[in-house]
Amino acid sequence: MKIQLTVNGKAHEKEVEPRLLLVHFLREDLGLTGTKIGCDTSQCGACVVKMDGLTVKSCTCLAVQADGSEITTIEGLAPNGELDPVQEAFWEKHGLQCGYCTAGMIMTTVEMLERNPDPTAEQVREGLKGNICRCTGYQNIVRAVLAAAEAKRS
Repeated sequence: MKIQLTVNGKAHEKEVEPRLLLVHFLREDLGLTGTKIGCDTSQCGACVVKMDGLTVKSCTCLAVQADGSEITTIEGLAPNGELDPVQEAFWEKHGLQCGYCTAGMIMTTVEMLERNPDPTAEQVREGLKGNICRCTGYQNIVRAVLAAAEAKRS
């Protein structure tokens, strides 16, 4: 099937197998490897991207379902090499260790802060429920999200 979509501001038109997952399309066809494949079952959140402004787990979305959509991946948050405030906060507050979950955490955080620019620590924990980090224990991730929220408000 032929699909047309915009990824990180760039238009793409490709022939894809109807069963191709969006995560595989992004990684293999477009070479955007920041989006990770963690579980293929929508449990871990490593594959989170924004589709038409809302976060989706790209391991459970078919590429054909994204036809006509605008997709933003982690690479799209810093198109000119300057980090987004959320990326900067994760770096500064040590909100990552191995980094495998980081792209999904950041993409989820971006949407969370668009909906609630001044979350409490508890609201951050609730907002990140669909993302699993196997390394950090989440405390620094929560600190990073709260720091990003403050930076975005300033």
